[in-house]
Amino acid sequence: WIVGVTIAVVASLETLLCVEATDKLDPEKRITPTNRELLAQGTGNLVSGLIGGLPITQVIVRSSANIQSGGKSKASAFIHGILLLVSVLAIPSLLNMIPYASLAAILMMVGYKLAKPALFKEMWRKGYSVFIPFAVTVLAINFIDLLWGIGLGLAVAIIQIMWNSYKVPYHFNLKEYKKGEPILIKLSDDVSFLNKASIERTLNQIPENSEVVIDGSQNHHIHHDILDIFKDFEVVAESKNISLKFKSVYNSESRDPAKDFFDNV
Repeated sequence: WIVGVTIAVVASLETLLCVEATDKLDPEKRITPTNRELLAQGTGNLVSGLIGGLPITQVIVRSSANIQSGGKSKASAFIHGILLLVSVLAIPSLLNMIPYASLAAILMMVGYKLAKPALFKEMWRKGYSVFIPFAVTVLAINFIDLLWGIGLGLAVAIIQIMWNSYKVPYHFNLKEYKKGEPILIKLSDDVSFLNKASIERTLNQIPENSEVVIDGSQNHHIHHDILDIFKDFEVVAESKNISLKFKSVYNSESRDPAKDFFDNV
């Protein structure tokens, strides 16, 4: 069971990755329905297993070869499969005479076209947030295996997302701020419990006799811990003579004003 589940997971991940890569290679930029692709793969694997065949998965080498050869429809993959079947049944001895070095050279050329140096340069230009998960994934796939590569790449990407969320819970443009005007703090799309310390530190630094507006019009989710901080700051603001106003700051479970967390929004 462990081996079967592992093969199913690896084959499904490989197919989904190949589908995305194939869609990007497609000159007409069509989108493959991934659910139907996995359903077809699962059905094919059931049939293949019952007749003693190997697991089935999409392979980017054949897909890219079809596209580079001018294939534009499902017929190219179907005819490709028919030709492979006929060759295996009709000339198996001749196929066994093909040197592995020749097959390796073809794979290296196709791999080079899929991951040429220009791709690495493009990822580098997009910044560290894109390049680091990309590099980790590529290195892990080459030095460990496909499953580890995908897992490590996802882990690094998730850590980066959490770190960015931690760093930027709100926006305050110091250049546009003029002394005497209200201090406008715009909340980000998602404010989680990771931002608690940062927001507390910012609110504690607001001077006395100030006017503060906390704008949540662009916020889609805010954690209850952050709402509690705002509630506590209302008491502190009153003692420091700080005029505090909330704009579109809603309960994290609903953006319905009728369920507003604050009375003075």
